[in-house]
Amino acid sequence: MTPEQNKRTVSDAWKAFASHDAARIAAWFTEDAEWLAPQRNATALALGIPDHMIGQKAVVHFLAEMFPKLFVSDVTVDFRSRYCEGNTVIVELRLQALLANGRKYDNDYCFIFELRDGRIARMREYMDTQKGHACIFG
Repeated sequence: MTPEQNKRTVSDAWKAFASHDAARIAAWFTEDAEWLAPQRNATALALGIPDHMIGQKAVVHFLAEMFPKLFVSDVTVDFRSRYCEGNTVIVELRLQALLANGRKYDNDYCFIFELRDGRIARMREYMDTQKGHACIFG
């Protein structure tokens, strides 16, 4: 796939994530997909989930079931930039939302997506973990 097609794949996958529709989300991940986030990040701690999700089912469960329990409304994503080299797409974004505890969440992220056959095989997530903890835990 071309770099533009790979960047479009990630953008379209992100739209599916926002739907919280498990079948729609699953279509964007390989069966053996992995999502790696910083250890002991606030989202994982608040939801009691691992920071390294392995397998399509685990990733889909997080996006469809768990994410909306913490980030309950007004979820907005501002894509700042997208870069592509081969089958790797790097996305910088800002995520804002209203949390279940009534606090506002606002954090910057960098995601690295590794694609295989037009689907996400691996995601690495980077964010300001201290800011995430402050938003979620106060």
